[in-house]
Amino acid sequence: MRLSPLIDRLIESLQAQPGVGPKTATRTALHLLQHNRAGAQALAAALTEAAERVGRCRACRTLTETEVCAICANPRRDAAALCVVESPSDIVAIEQAGGFSGRYFVLHGRLSPIDGVGPEELGLGELPTHVRETGASEVILATNPTVEGEATAHYIKESLRGTDAQVTRIAHGVPIGGELEYIDGGTIVHALQGRRSVD
Repeated sequence: MRLSPLIDRLIESLQAQPGVGPKTATRTALHLLQHNRAGAQALAAALTEAAERVGRCRACRTLTETEVCAICANPRRDAAALCVVESPSDIVAIEQAGGFSGRYFVLHGRLSPIDGVGPEELGLGELPTHVRETGASEVILATNPTVEGEATAHYIKESLRGTDAQVTRIAHGVPIGGELEYIDGGTIVHALQGRRSVD
């Protein structure tokens, strides 16, 4: 159902977000216009400013409004450990989990020839040079355990053969608190292949 040209355009724009379908977009648009005009204007201003000013970090390629992001600029971060991730949202997840004090390299995707995403689009040509310049002794491949993520990890491993860095892969397997009878077969296979000795 069409409401008005401006409202319809707002609804269509809201649907550009992942996981937001027509119903959610319609509810959001109508709520903002009906009950929270100030919030709508603040959202519009924040989106406009972010779209104009946010770019990529010169070092790790994550999203930031400064030339170098806060993580890369932090001298307390361990430059010897470099974690390669597909997206800035992966950095958020790792940072929230805690336990990693190294630095990152963001691909902004994964290899997908069918979608026209090759090594150049992911900045993979820059990665070996970045590893050498930063002195990273370990490169942790934290791409997702999908077919494309695994292919990307394999490509990166091969491209780093000329460096002195040890290349590792994050573990995949049974989650803490999970029961084997409810885990899918692919996850169980990964868990078995990634087994380690018990101390």
